Amino acid sequence: MFSEKLIRAGWMIDGSSVRAQQNVLIRIKDGFFQEIQPFSSGKMPPSAFSDLSGCTLLPTLADAHVHLIMSGTADQDRRKQQLNERFKQVRETISVHLKQLIAHGVLAVRDGGDKKGYTQRYKNSFLEGKESSICLHVAGKAWYKLGRYGSFVGRALKRGTLAAGVMRESHGIDHVKIIQSGLNSLRCFGEESRPQFPLKALREGVEAASALGLKTMVHANGVVPVQIALEAGCSSIEHGFFMGMKNLLYMADRQVFWVPTAGTMKAFAEHSRGREKERLVALRNLEHQMAQMALARRLGVPIALGTDSGSVGVHHGSALIEELQLLLDAGFSIEEAIKCASFNNAKLLGLDRKGLIKKGMQADFVVVKGSPSAVPESLKDIFCIHVGEQFL
Repeated sequence: MFSEKLIRAGWMIDGSSVRAQQNVLIRIKDGFFQEIQPFSSGKMPPSAFSDLSGCTLLPTLADAHVHLIMSGTADQDRRKQQLNERFKQVRETISVHLKQLIAHGVLAVRDGGDKKGYTQRYKNSFLEGKESSICLHVAGKAWYKLGRYGSFVGRALKRGTLAAGVMRESHGIDHVKIIQSGLNSLRCFGEESRPQFPLKALREGVEAASALGLKTMVHANGVVPVQIALEAGCSSIEHGFFMGMKNLLYMADRQVFWVPTAGTMKAFAEHSRGREKERLVALRNLEHQMAQMALARRLGVPIALGTDSGSVGVHHGSALIEELQLLLDAGFSIEEAIKCASFNNAKLLGLDRKGLIKKGMQADFVVVKGSPSAVPESLKDIFCIHVGEQFL
């Protein structure tokens, strides 16, 4: 017996970046979009469809950069505590964060790693109930160079090559996370840190991951660290502050994904109490990053929305709204911004038949009240989520 349902939507943003459609009829069969056409009340009795004429439908969203063991609290004592908690406590924290993500229409996340691999352990043993509706991709423990930045998200390479390490410790992960630079300086605007891995070592690490069927997400800020990561063949540049025009042109040409995480600087500025110099540098960093985002849009760089949730002031779920708004402020249309969080993220995460409201794609969508002009604010109180053949 075939299951079929009809849904009338007041508006629909399909995830392809084309202009939102108004007053559409969507036919779903066996959990997939079967037909999308203009709605006509004369073609069927009112009882034959679910009436969402006062709502906007969006593809389910994804966050391409999170740290699920951490909350967005600005309390430094609590942050230190979270980094050193036992798995029993961390398990509860991750569960809360996944529920927050789902509540904002996020049905896929890509975790950037933690030093004990707790998120990977959670996925493999405790992902159940409503949380199992979310697609969780994990890096386990990220790689960084001994003596450099990265200890809170992974392990240092202490012996052998990066490639050997990747080959040796890839079981149960969905992608490889590599730290290639330090953090942005909050004391000196535009100051770059030196790269952690030389080109040969990083390229071998990326190739090792590729041989295992794994993509590489590379934390890199500054011209040289990003350039090396791109020449090494990474799948995505994470953060990418101050990477410059040449690197953006390269990414546009090779269609390398960029995950800007601009909201981290806005959040830091809002929580830098008593540190006026750092607040001003953070705001300048944000302004520069948004200028790069505007340039990336013009050049055709594929942007995948990631929030770096778990950073100070960056809260799981709600941070996606902030990141969408920053895309809008950088000149993206709401349709283009939603594409960054839906179809682009689905491509980056390798999610087949997801990220678009289109015939043949899985019938996953978010329903928010009002017209597209209310998005992204309307994601604060979504009406419902539909996955496959049912509403959650």
